[in-house]
Amino acid sequence: MDTPQIIAPPCAQPGSPGSHDVTPTSGVLHVNTRHNSGFVIIGNHLAQHDGLSLIAIGLAVHIQSLPTGAKVGIKVLTERFPESEARITAALHELEAKGYLHRSRVRLPSGRVITRTISYNQPGTTAPPAAPAPPRPRPRRTEPPTVPAAPPPPTPRREAAAPPPPHVEASPPPAAPEPSPSAALPYVPTPTAPRKQPPPLPQPRTPTPELLRTAEAVLTGLRRHAPQLILAEEDIPALVPGIAAWLERDIHPDTIRHTLTDQLPTPVKHPAKFVRHRITTLLPPPLPGTTDLTPPPRRKPLTIPLQNCDTCDRAFRAPHPGHCRDCRTDLGQAA
Repeated sequence: MDTPQIIAPPCAQPGSPGSHDVTPTSGVLHVNTRHNSGFVIIGNHLAQHDGLSLIAIGLAVHIQSLPTGAKVGIKVLTERFPESEARITAALHELEAKGYLHRSRVRLPSGRVITRTISYNQPGTTAPPAAPAPPRPRPRRTEPPTVPAAPPPPTPRREAAAPPPPHVEASPPPAAPEPSPSAALPYVPTPTAPRKQPPPLPQPRTPTPELLRTAEAVLTGLRRHAPQLILAEEDIPALVPGIAAWLERDIHPDTIRHTLTDQLPTPVKHPAKFVRHRITTLLPPPLPGTTDLTPPPRRKPLTIPLQNCDTCDRAFRAPHPGHCRDCRTDLGQAA
C-alpha cells in the first residue's frame, strides 16, 4: 500500500520534443479568419515591397480595394486621410514609378479633360482595351407601297399598214458645263492671330547680394514643400530676380513659398513656366507710403560770386563787377 499508483502520465514541459505547443517566444502571431465578402487580394510583392514607403503601400491597398469608377484624386484622398497633400502626392509618384499606378490626361468627346487612373495589382501587366462604343442604329428604310399592275389594254383589230413616219435627225448632246473660275483657285488658310507674349518678369530696384541669395534659397527649397516643383539648375538664375522683387516689397520668404505651392494643378508639366507665371501675375503692390516717406533731395543754394569794388577794392558779393554798397552811396550823394 506504500507504493504510489500512476494513473495519468505527467504533463510535458513547455518546449519539450513531445509537446504540441509551437508558439514562438517572440514575433508576430496571426489569428486568421476566412473572409466571405468585402475583401481584396494583395500580393506580398506590394505588402512587403522594400522600395516603397509605408504611406505608398497603404495608399496602393486603399486604391485596389475601391470599386471601379471611384474617385482617387489628390483632393479626395486628402479629405479621406490625415496625411498632407504633399505626402499623398509623393506616394502617388512612388506608385507610378514602381508600376502600380498609371495616370493620364484624357479628352472626352464633349471637350472636357479628365485624369484617368489605372491601378495594377501586379506591375508589368497591360490595361484591358476600352470597350468600343455601341454602333448607332441605322434608320429603317421604308419601301414605297406596292401598286398593283394595271391590266394590259385590249389588242386592237389589225388594219391596213400605215406609211412609215418621216426620218427625224437626232439632236446633238448638250455641252458639258464649264467649271467655274472659283473652283480652280487654291485654298488659302485664314491667318491666325499672333500669340500673346507673357508679361516680363519683375525686377528688383536694388539687387543686393544678400537679397539674391535669399531668393535663390526660396526657389531651391520649393521641392521640399511641393515635389511637383522640382526646378532645373539652369532655371533658378532666371527666376531669382522675380523672387528678389517680392522680397524687396517686404514679403516674408515663407509667404512667398506658400503662394507658389498653394493649390497646384495635377500634373505640373512645366514647373519653371508655372513658377514664372505665379511670380509675375501674383506680385503684390508695394506698401502704401513707402515712397512718400522718402525725403526729397536737398537743392544746393545758389552761390553769388565775390567781386572787388572798382573804387575801394573791397570784396563784396554781386553777380557782376562794379562798386560796393558804400561806394555806390558816395557816388549817389556826390551826384
